[in-house]
Amino acid sequence: MPVPELIRDSFIGQLVYYGSGRRLFQYPEDQPNFSLPIQHQKDLSGSNSETATLADNSKPRSDEKNIVTEKRESTVSAVERPPLEESTVGQEILRSPSRDVEKGRLAEEQRRFTEEFHTPNLVHWYGPDDQENPQNWSFLKKCFVTFDICLLTFSIYIGSAIYAPGIEALSLQFGVSPVAGTLGLTLFVVGYGVGPMFLSPLSEIPQLGRTTVYIVSLLIFVVLQVPTALSKNLGALLPLRFLAGFVGSPALATGGASLIDMWAAEDWAVVIGLWSLAAVCGPVLGPLIGGFAAQAEGWTWTIWILLWLSGAALAFLAFFLPETSAQAILYRRATRLRRLTGNADLRSQGELDSAHLTVSEMTQTALIRPFVLSFTEPIVACWNLYIALVYGILYIFIESFRVVFMETHGFNIGENGLAFLGLFVGAVAAYIGLLPYAILKLKPMFKNGPENFIPESRLPIAMVGAIFLPISMFWFGWTSGANVHWIVPIIGSGFFSFGTFLLFQAGLK
Repeated sequence: MPVPELIRDSFIGQLVYYGSGRRLFQYPEDQPNFSLPIQHQKDLSGSNSETATLADNSKPRSDEKNIVTEKRESTVSAVERPPLEESTVGQEILRSPSRDVEKGRLAEEQRRFTEEFHTPNLVHWYGPDDQENPQNWSFLKKCFVTFDICLLTFSIYIGSAIYAPGIEALSLQFGVSPVAGTLGLTLFVVGYGVGPMFLSPLSEIPQLGRTTVYIVSLLIFVVLQVPTALSKNLGALLPLRFLAGFVGSPALATGGASLIDMWAAEDWAVVIGLWSLAAVCGPVLGPLIGGFAAQAEGWTWTIWILLWLSGAALAFLAFFLPETSAQAILYRRATRLRRLTGNADLRSQGELDSAHLTVSEMTQTALIRPFVLSFTEPIVACWNLYIALVYGILYIFIESFRVVFMETHGFNIGENGLAFLGLFVGAVAAYIGLLPYAILKLKPMFKNGPENFIPESRLPIAMVGAIFLPISMFWFGWTSGANVHWIVPIIGSGFFSFGTFLLFQAGLK
């Protein structure tokens, strides 16, 4: 995992790259010894005929190796590697001993490259093993970027429940009821529920990509914590909490897409489950961290700690979170090749797809279509309704812990936060239980290609998870009295997170 390349493709790396006039963190296309792609050499020599290009490339080239002046791990000097006979040269250049690329995918990629080679101005991967393709990253790099996405999600998702331990102190300071104080939690959740409808489509724009949206939204999220902690009344605090949830929503809605950008389809169940576990840690560990802070220093310290956590994540991810969107990566490559060759017709597929769209059409696709699908597709509408119910019950759980463990069992604010560990244990147990099913049942279904995967095969996971929700609620409610030991309702709460985790896994993949 080359660290310079990791930093180069990060948000800060891109700022340095463009700010230095492309002199720092250079790509292969920026280096003097880079050989022009074959078809663009023909363009520069005055032969722009597609027929001539195709005829020439239908023959084996004995001088192929003389065109490529330097072997590189991450790139070769061709926009589209010629088909059939010529493809073996590209594979020899790009092959890395540590790569274990599925043969079926290679064959499909080669077939697609062969077809797309008939469009010389289409900028695509340099070959099936192109190391700038996130699907071809090393296992170590994929794991590192997966950690980045988990950290990003946790640093924002913790912002919901970390507020809860300070509600009582906040209500006393602002002179409002605890119910009114709870609005700070409610509006944050509403914000990150509504935000993806408006912000997540931005990550599909090739000119932006996912990393830019992640970092900019996280930066705004961090900045918003300062006026939130300094708020003098509830009226000032509530809009800030909503905005924080709104701008932080891309990480929660698009994090799974970043993982899909990198990992093969048969690995989705495992890696998205791990990412979901990181998301669960947010509302579970939030009351634990915020509880002791609120007990020691008051409600404002729950927000200050959120500022430190999200700020540290911002500083780390700005340097070490690379772009994963294939459309954004290829758009940047096309920009470099246009600058290098002077051929203004070079385009990535993402540019071609959006070139014919008007502003009105782009707005409709990005903003209106998600709402239409959410309410007109029966499967989507029913699933969203059920998940919304589960989310609502989850945060009612968070609020009920104060009543059960503080008012009934005499816990202080910090000890009340420890009671949430039951939810964490339940989620971890669900993930461990999901792994055998994902590896033995779901993964083999992808061997013949993702298009042959049966979506309904995930429904048994949801069916099992749904059973545990009423079990947990009855357990928690019947054992919350003072005459029952406090560990019993904590165990019951674990079954709720167990079921919720399985439900989310069935819907996310």
